[in-house]
Amino acid sequence: MKGIIGRKMGMTQIFDSSGTVIPVTVIQAGPCYVTQIRTADQDGYTAVQLGFEETKPSRLTRGQLGHLKRNNLPALKYLREFRIRNGETGVKEGQKITVGNTFIVGDRVDIVGTSKGRGFAGTVKRHGFNRQPKTHGQSDRERAPGSSSSTTTPGRVYKGTRRAGHMGSQRVTAQNLEVMVVDDEHNLLAVRGSVPGAKGGVVVIKPARAHKSRR
Repeated sequence: MKGIIGRKMGMTQIFDSSGTVIPVTVIQAGPCYVTQIRTADQDGYTAVQLGFEETKPSRLTRGQLGHLKRNNLPALKYLREFRIRNGETGVKEGQKITVGNTFIVGDRVDIVGTSKGRGFAGTVKRHGFNRQPKTHGQSDRERAPGSSSSTTTPGRVYKGTRRAGHMGSQRVTAQNLEVMVVDDEHNLLAVRGSVPGAKGGVVVIKPARAHKSRR
């Protein structure tokens, strides 16, 4: 089982042996604890549930505390599941998971996070529409979306038309990112490129499903 929960710290850059600048995102990955192992016989599927980031017991419900107390675990703020395909987890409940024994430099990973929320956004910002002409008498139609449909036929707006609306704050997966640095002593992981979400956001790191070389 390979996977870990972390918190996005921000972006920086490193240099390879030839002096090339590589932009990386630094993630505080773990330590995590195995809070539950789901089996096909009992739950209908196989998965490993991990807990991340200790918190005050008073901030959890008694049901949550009881769930963690089964394995004498501390109060953990975030719980996430990692599906297992072959049915063999390779870990046991209560085990501590660190980034050093999960990933190595050169691994390819998918990172799941929540994108930055942009609130209610217009079509130019949300969908990349072009602006309207600034001339010919118009004064306040620069960023208007323009026509949405035709008149008599069909006489309505088609479903799925791109309009203004809520933007961001969605589950986003950045695929096939290369692990550049693994610092087990400080629980840090650095991956090439950007990761969804704002600084401080919780992310889930797991092996890449579609592995492709980016070089």
